[in-house]
Order: sequence, then C-alpha cells, then structure tokens
Amino acid sequence: MNIEGRICRLRALEPSDLDAMYGWENDIAVWRVSGTLAPFSRHMLSRLIEEQQFDIYATRQLRLVVESRSGEVVGAVDLFEFDPQNLRMGVGIIIDPAFRRKGYALDALSTVEWYAREVLHLKQLWCSVTEDNLASQQLFTRAGYTECGRRKEWILTPDGALDELLFQKML
Repeated sequence: MNIEGRICRLRALEPSDLDAMYGWENDIAVWRVSGTLAPFSRHMLSRLIEEQQFDIYATRQLRLVVESRSGEVVGAVDLFEFDPQNLRMGVGIIIDPAFRRKGYALDALSTVEWYAREVLHLKQLWCSVTEDNLASQQLFTRAGYTECGRRKEWILTPDGALDELLFQKML
C-alpha cells in the first residue's frame, strides 16, 4: 500500500531503490546530518531493504521512499526512534538535489504526519537540524514544527562545532 500525498506518495523500499540509496548514503555532504562515518556497500544496503519487511513495532524504524505522482524516486523519509509508549518518533528526510524546491519535502512531511497520527496513533514527531542547515530549518518551520531546544556545539565538523536545533510538532 502506498501512502498518498498531494503531489507525492510514500512507499516501502524495493530492491530497485538500491542505486538511489547507494548515492544518497554515500554522499559525504549528507553524512554529518545522518551520523554516518563510513561508506555503505551495496550488500549492506540490500540487507537494509530486506529488513524493511519487519514491523515498525519490532525494528522501531522505517524508511519510506518518496515518489512523484509519475513514479520517479525523488527522496526518502526516515522514521526512527519509534516510541509507542510515549507516542512519538523522529523524522528525517532527504530529497534528491534534482527534485529540491518543488514541494516534495513539504508534502512528504505532511503525508508522514497523517501516517503517524492516523495509523500509528502518535501524538508528536521530532527532528534535529544543525544550525547551518537553513533549508531544513525553513522546511520544518513551514511544516509547523517549532524549535524546542538547542544542543550547544553538538556536532563536530572539520570547521568547528555546530549547535544542533531540536524541533517538534504536536499532531
């Protein structure tokens, strides 16, 4: 089953998504926000796709592919730290550079919110964004998230430490 948004749909990972995932996961520019320290192999990503068959209640995480209405893969949404006891989970999003600034990220977040509220019965979503990631700050603010905290000098980079901003949205 696909989860339909206004201009996109969210769907489960498929083996055919391996090449797109390989590109995203091995983009060094994204590593800082994803907490990655080393490249991913195709084999490792194939196993991740296979493991997505397990229930979110067992794995506490879920990756959904963001597709355009015409079926093009435009990005992915990560749902993580699923906490059914406290009715919350974290959300992260990546949109392929070729599809940015076309409304996919905002629509994907709105669609995830529907899924979290109506299917998983959650009360809140949260995310973290580095202080220099203005595009993500603007995206989550436009999506109705509010800044609720700041971790000082939380992310170390070659250019120095960055603060991490915490955002949350009550559903």
